[in-house]
Amino acid sequence: MRKKSIERMEGIIEYINERYFENNEIPTMQEIADKMGMSKGNVSDYVREMEQNGMLSADGKRRTQKIEKVQRSVCLPVIGNIACGTPMFAEQNVESYFTFSISFTGKGEFYVLRAEGDSMINAGISNGDYVIVRKQNTAEDGQIVVALIEDSATLKRFYREKYGIRLHPENDRMSDMLFDTVQIQGIAVKVVKNLEKV
Repeated sequence: MRKKSIERMEGIIEYINERYFENNEIPTMQEIADKMGMSKGNVSDYVREMEQNGMLSADGKRRTQKIEKVQRSVCLPVIGNIACGTPMFAEQNVESYFTFSISFTGKGEFYVLRAEGDSMINAGISNGDYVIVRKQNTAEDGQIVVALIEDSATLKRFYREKYGIRLHPENDRMSDMLFDTVQIQGIAVKVVKNLEKV
């Protein structure tokens, strides 16, 4: 049996992720074959081996094998900038995608924002860093949140106080921000850095 190409496996995974996150659908074997320039039978062989390796899950009980889900990787949309300072409007335009292992992100629905400013530098978040955010509308004290204030969003540490909400910048030169209420858009869980800038 010929050894399968790692590059082709990665290409198949990338295409499945792209189709899923853009159109919320899994491509058929024929669509994968057309995209990859392979025969449908060759794609089926690849999918079978990738299933055995835990890279994806497929339903082979039907006459035409159907891919159910990708197990090992997730494609996260980069949807613009987030202010680490004065709140700014968070553009909801998908600029690109990052693919990560599910073991890196954990469970949940995620998106990526690019940090702007230096108000979170003591938390290890610098200007230009990519912040992986888990979508949720609640937060615990001390978590770093994406907080929506009117039509602007900011990245700060979250605290509930008797008077309302305190958003704390992780920068000794900056003061806390106080609000009656804020809308939580998600919790920051990971930071991706460009080490050339560190």
